[in-house]
Amino acid sequence: MEPLALYIHWPFCLAKCPYCDFNSHVRERIDQPRFAAALRAELAWEAERLGRRPLASIFFGGGTPSLMAPETVFGIIDDAARLFAPLPDIEITLEANPTSIEADRLAAFRQAGVNRVSIGVQSLRADALTMLGRAHSADEAVAALELGKKVFPRVSFDLIYARPGQTEAEWRAELRQALALAADHLSLYQLTIEPGTGFATRHARGEIVLPDDETAAALYDATAEVAAQFGLLPYEVSNYAQPGAESRHNLAYWRYGDYAGIGPGAHGRVSLGGQLLATRRHRAPEPWAERVERAGHGTTEETPVTAEERAREMLLMGLRLAEGIDEARFRARTGMSLADATEPDVLARAVAEDYLVRADGRLRATNEGRKRLDALLAALVA
Repeated sequence: MEPLALYIHWPFCLAKCPYCDFNSHVRERIDQPRFAAALRAELAWEAERLGRRPLASIFFGGGTPSLMAPETVFGIIDDAARLFAPLPDIEITLEANPTSIEADRLAAFRQAGVNRVSIGVQSLRADALTMLGRAHSADEAVAALELGKKVFPRVSFDLIYARPGQTEAEWRAELRQALALAADHLSLYQLTIEPGTGFATRHARGEIVLPDDETAAALYDATAEVAAQFGLLPYEVSNYAQPGAESRHNLAYWRYGDYAGIGPGAHGRVSLGGQLLATRRHRAPEPWAERVERAGHGTTEETPVTAEERAREMLLMGLRLAEGIDEARFRARTGMSLADATEPDVLARAVAEDYLVRADGRLRATNEGRKRLDALLAALVA
């Protein structure tokens, strides 16, 4: 059986960023012991039915998991190691923001067993941080990155580009500054307007104007060029890494492996009883905790994933990767061939126009194809 990836969702933040549509919540007071107990209880419930599977990664996401008490992180890692069979090189990642209160906890998270930190820098420009609603300064971001390098063997950070008014020259300079701080992994996200966010309201009023498609494409190309100068290669549409430093946890998603989601709003895809199950937990933190206290878990949805749905999901995820999709694994995981799962005329045309490459038993998107991936997938997937 393939190794399992484990996702732990901590839903609380100090403030809600106006661009964010993640399941995150702001509370004046957080009952840390209650939510720690609920996370550990749900983890135990999930492990009991999955059995002692090999465990390749643990990812603490959010929300802002660096607001968790370090002893909670330690308890969850300890439980996971006891309930599953951790691989010798297990990757344990925790997301953190660069505020001083969170940076002070980094050493404690390392002692708890975290061996990789992902820092939400988002920008190194003061005006951009204000526009994005971030609670930290550029100086705090630099300090957090430097501290992260000292404490953790592996460091990743996030930046947001294609911001209003951003030029290619400004982005290149900011990216060079960030990469000079030396991380082995970088996630670069194009700013998008998500429904229900603060930015969606401002965008509708014309207060936020994003760069046009041509400018956004130029920024994307500049990203790959500058990252390559620092030895980071694009292994996924939005992720760059030194060879061997790719996020193993996120690769489990993109390669369509099994992952268990624990915590409010967490999703999962787990193989059980000969089926692949799509799982979802209750989104709101307090009702989720009540469900766990009552039943041992906060599941609100659990449905078998059909062969057609598996094929669609594996195509949507796998073509984001530079390595693409292994056709033999695609058939084994979905029960369908690529020919059965795609529109043949669209596939042939995409290959002919050099948006996709089909060779050596793999299907992958070219650089030009990845720029147009949403439109390409909408036409390709049967």
